[in-house]
Amino acid sequence: MTAPRRSLLAPDPRTIARNRAEARFRAYGLGAVGVALVALAVLLLSIFGNGSSAFYQTYLEVPVMLPEKSLDKSGTRDIEVMKKVTTVGYAKVLKTALDEAIEANGIIVEGLGKKDVGNMISDEAAAQLRNMVLADPTLVGQTIAFEMLANGRIDGYYKGRVTRESAALDSNVSPAQLDLADALAEKGLLATRFNLDFITAPDASDQRPEAAGLGVAILGSFYMMIVVLALSLPIGVATAVYLEEFAVKNRFTDVIEVNISNLAAVPSIVFGILGLAIFINFAHLPQSAPIVGGLVLTLMTLPRIIIPARAALKAVPPSIRDAALGVGASRMQSVFHHVLPLAAPGILTGMIIGLAQALGETAPLLLIGMVAFVRDYPGGLFDPATALPVQVYNWTQRADPAFVERASGAIIVLLIFLLIMNTAAIVLRRRFERRW
Repeated sequence: MTAPRRSLLAPDPRTIARNRAEARFRAYGLGAVGVALVALAVLLLSIFGNGSSAFYQTYLEVPVMLPEKSLDKSGTRDIEVMKKVTTVGYAKVLKTALDEAIEANGIIVEGLGKKDVGNMISDEAAAQLRNMVLADPTLVGQTIAFEMLANGRIDGYYKGRVTRESAALDSNVSPAQLDLADALAEKGLLATRFNLDFITAPDASDQRPEAAGLGVAILGSFYMMIVVLALSLPIGVATAVYLEEFAVKNRFTDVIEVNISNLAAVPSIVFGILGLAIFINFAHLPQSAPIVGGLVLTLMTLPRIIIPARAALKAVPPSIRDAALGVGASRMQSVFHHVLPLAAPGILTGMIIGLAQALGETAPLLLIGMVAFVRDYPGGLFDPATALPVQVYNWTQRADPAFVERASGAIIVLLIFLLIMNTAAIVLRRRFERRW
C-alpha cells in the first residue's frame, strides 16, 4: 500500500508545530525586551524625577549693609585682623539685612519666633559672604545686593519635599516660616533658579545639604581617569599585541590567557583589597588620593582592555599580514604599520568601554578611603579627593532628605558622562570599522 502523496504547498503537522514553536520563541523574546525596557523606563523616571530638582536651588536676594564696626573694627582693612571675625558675625549681618528687607516691604507674618527669620538663611551664606569680603575688603561700609542660599527646608518646600503638615511636626522649620517664604517670593526677594554650584561646588556638611556640590567628586574622577588612561592603554595594548602576534603558543602563555580571563571576572572589591595592601599599606601612598584610585582602577580595567584588543587584532584577516611580509616587511613592521592601525577602532572601543566601567566603580574606592569628607579641591594626583559614585554612596547615607535629592542628581551627572563615553565608543566603531 503506497503512502499518500503530500504537496509541498500544504504544511504537514510537524511543520505547523515548528512554526508555532518559532512564533512562541519570538513572542518570548519580544516580551523579555519589553519587560527590560519597562524596567529601564521606570528606573530612569525614578532617577530623573527625584534628581532633576537638585539642579535648581532657592535663593534669597536682599540688600546687605556691611558695617565697619562689625566686620573691621580697626578700620585698617587689614586681612589678618578681618579674619578674626567668624561666620557668626557675618550671620548676624545677614539676619539684620533680611529683617530690614522684611520691614521695608511691609511683610507681616503671625507666629514667627525670634530665630525663625535667621534660620531661613543657610549656614553656608555667612561663609560665602565672609569669603567675598576677605577677597575684596573695600566692600566693607557699602551696601551690596547679595544672593544667599535659603535653608534646605525652605528649598524643599518649593520642590514639594516639605509641606505645611510636615513643617508642623518638624523642629527645623515651621508653617510661619513657609508663610514668610511665600510673602518674600511675592515681593521678588526669594526665587528658585538653576543651580550651577551643584556641578562646581564642593561637598557640604550634614547640616547644609543646600550647599552640597559635585565639584571635588568630578575633579577627582577626572584625575583618576587620567591615571587609568595613561597606564591601562599602553600596557593593555602592548600585552594584547604580544600575546596575539609574537608570543609562542605554549603552556606558559596558556596560563597567562586563562588568568587574564579570570581577572576580568573577579569582583571589583577584590581589587580594592589588593590596592589597600599594596599601594597604601606597603607603598605608603596617601589614602583618598586620585593616584591610588587610578592605580586600583587600572588593575581592574587592564583585563577589560586586553580581551577586546586581542579580539580586534584577531579580526584583522591573515592576508594583511601575509601581504606585508610578502613585500619585505618585518614581523614588527607588519604588525605596527598594518595590523594595529586596522585594529585601532576595536581597541579604542574596548578602551572607552573599560574607562566607562571604571568611572562607575564604587567598592574598590571605598576600601582605599575615598569615602572621606573632602572640602578642598584637589590640586594634583596626591591630594585628597573623592569620586562621583562614592559621592552618591556618601549622600545616600546621610539623614537629611535633601541629600537623597542630591544623590539622584549626582546619578544623573554620572549617567550623562557614561552616555557620552559609550556614544563615543559606538561612533568610533562605526566610523572606522572595516568589514572584510
